[in-house]
Amino acid sequence: MTEARVSFVDVYVVRPGAAALDVLVLRRGPHGRSPGSWETVHGHIEPGETPVQAALRELREETGLEPVRFYNLSRVEAFYRHRTDEIALIPVFAGVVDARAEPRASSEHDHVEWLAPAEAARRLSWPRDRRALEDVLSILGSGDAGLLEDVLRVC
Repeated sequence: MTEARVSFVDVYVVRPGAAALDVLVLRRGPHGRSPGSWETVHGHIEPGETPVQAALRELREETGLEPVRFYNLSRVEAFYRHRTDEIALIPVFAGVVDARAEPRASSEHDHVEWLAPAEAARRLSWPRDRRALEDVLSILGSGDAGLLEDVLRVC
């Protein structure tokens, strides 16, 4: 029987830019899954971790960055994993980092780049990433979550 499990997290990383928010995109390296594809921070939830803990850990592991503010985007993606006959549920988060923050690429990625939102959307390989980026910009486009700050801000 197919099961649904909260298995992964996605984290969108943004920083204040000259005209709007800059969006961090990461290119998958040649030796893992989907080589050359562009994505956001993405990773597994480890046993005993909450999605928030996993998201903050993955953000550190994949970019070396710590958020100034961290948000629950009130969005959960779903992905059918045919090899395991499982529906993976993916809570989505956004981390706002310092305007001068410079990421480093992890062993999974061979390039990281700050882009304007429209260019980031064009670069992202997964359609779900592009759709979620619209929510990130809608919620955090003014620099914080506005009237939703008290509900969506994690830390």
